[in-house]
Parts: sequence; structure tokens; C-alpha cells
Amino acid sequence: MNHKRHKTLYRANYFLRRLPELLFPRAVWRWKTRAYENAFCSLPVKAQAEIQSRVDYYCKADKPFRLPNAVSVAEFSDWKKSSYSIDIRRYLRVWRGHERFEYLFGDIRHVPQVPTFLKSRPISDDNANSVLLKLDQLRHYYFIADAKPWRDKKDFAVWRGVCHREHREQFVAQFYDSPLCDVGGTGGVGNPQYQKPFMSIPDQLDFKFVLSVEGHDVATNLKWIMASNSLCMMARPKFETWYMEGALEPGKHYVELRDDYADLEEKIAYYLAHPDQAEAIIKQAKEYWRKFYDEKQEELVAYFVMKKYFNLVKN
Repeated sequence: MNHKRHKTLYRANYFLRRLPELLFPRAVWRWKTRAYENAFCSLPVKAQAEIQSRVDYYCKADKPFRLPNAVSVAEFSDWKKSSYSIDIRRYLRVWRGHERFEYLFGDIRHVPQVPTFLKSRPISDDNANSVLLKLDQLRHYYFIADAKPWRDKKDFAVWRGVCHREHREQFVAQFYDSPLCDVGGTGGVGNPQYQKPFMSIPDQLDFKFVLSVEGHDVATNLKWIMASNSLCMMARPKFETWYMEGALEPGKHYVELRDDYADLEEKIAYYLAHPDQAEAIIKQAKEYWRKFYDEKQEELVAYFVMKKYFNLVKN
């Protein structure tokens, strides 16, 4: 299928599935709280522990807190960013309405003053006030099925993206004419010589190596790279989302590069000479990626994240 058509159908399916759900009053969905509780209790102890571990990762808060600017579930009416609003409303719909919370939409790079629902946060030991939910799914969880084996792909690394931040333009300038890379900016490039034509995801997946470079916060392409048969290469991430980028292990889920990318060509040459190691990383990356596409489990985790949060809010 043509990639443009595939993405259009993906977007249409997202809205056709999500919007009708929001037309029903919250009371219709109240039964889901019991369903979630029963589903969790029916799981093996190991699966329960895995879910609880994710809940505690997303919501690190463990002491009661007050929210000076909170909105109640019943009052929430923010449609400024439709994808964010649709996603958070799916999780809020099962609650009674008096529960109160604070939220931030968009690419969040700072830690709020109080526990707040958001999409992204800095990776640090001091980010407990950033409570992650699976938001902006339309943009961040799109992927293409990749049937081409790694060994049949081109022996190069590829990257395309908007150079809206200085570090991206520096990266493009560094590798624009590399004999092992096809790297270029598709917008926001100060120097026109670093501009290259747009390249679709299927075309990028013709390459053995796909580079993931963070933008305002996380790199949008990370999920679809890890779902593919191409090898993900990136510097250690500085921001994370529901995808738990901070839990990714270099050498297991991706090839770690220096922050200045000075070792990029060396790492490309290494994995071209060690294909078994490359394929082992790709296999483990896919295993990591799959758990974020089990919709029932994702809803279950989100429910318990909100339950933990609401139980800590002091009126």
C-alpha cells in the first residue's frame, strides 16, 4: 500500500475509533473500573508485578500532595490539542468526576512544581512530579510493518527530520556528506546545502541503520525504528515518555552513540562486520516495542496510574 494512503487510513481509524467513545456519558464506562480491577486480580503474580512496576515508573509520587490549580474530571474541557485531549479523556472517562488533577499538553521538557499528567519528562532521579500518560498517540505510535530482513538492506545509516533545534543542524552538518550515511534536514535548516528531499518511512527502512535524534523532547521515530528490521542508533536519550525511553538498554535495544556522534561511522562499520550482533539487538528491540501495542494491557496500566495519582491527591 502507498505510504501516504496508509498514514491517512491510520489517522482516520484513530479518530473513527476514539471520537464515538467520547460521546457516551462517563456513567456508561463506570463498569470498567471493576473490569480493570478484576482483570488485574486474574493475572499471574509475575504479570501483576510487571504492571505495578510500570505504574510506579510512570507515577513516582508516593506521598499525599495538594494541587493548587487542579481541574476536576467533570470540569475538564480542554480541546486545544485534540490528540492529547482525546487520549486523556479515554482514561478519565471511567472516573466519577470529582477526582482532581493537573495536566500539561505538548513537548514538556521541565518538571512541574506539583504532580502533573503529561506526555514527556526529563530522564532524571528528580522527576517524580512528571506523571506520564500515553498521550499524543496519533503521532508517536505510528509504525510500518517491515518484512525486509536486515541483511538485505542498504549498508548505510539514514536520517531525515526538521532541524528545529541547534543540535539537529549540527548533526546534519557533521554527516551530510559522509560516505556511510544519507543524512539531511527536511526543514528548519539554516544552511540550504544541508537540505535533502523528504524520505518516507518505508524508504528509510531500506537502510540497515536508522538514526534517532531527539527534537524538542523525545525522537518521534524511535518507536517505528524499534518495530522494524533496521538497527536503531542514537545517543543516550535525555527525555522519556510512556515508552519508557529511560529504561532502554544500550547494546540490547539500540546502538548507543556519543552525544557528539563522533563514533557513528565506527559503529556502522562494526555492526556491518558483526551482523549477528545487529540482528540480536533488533530482535530484542522488537520484543520491547510489542508490549506498548497490547491495547487492553495499556488501558489497564493507565487506569492504575490514575488510581495511584488520585489516591494521593489531598482535597
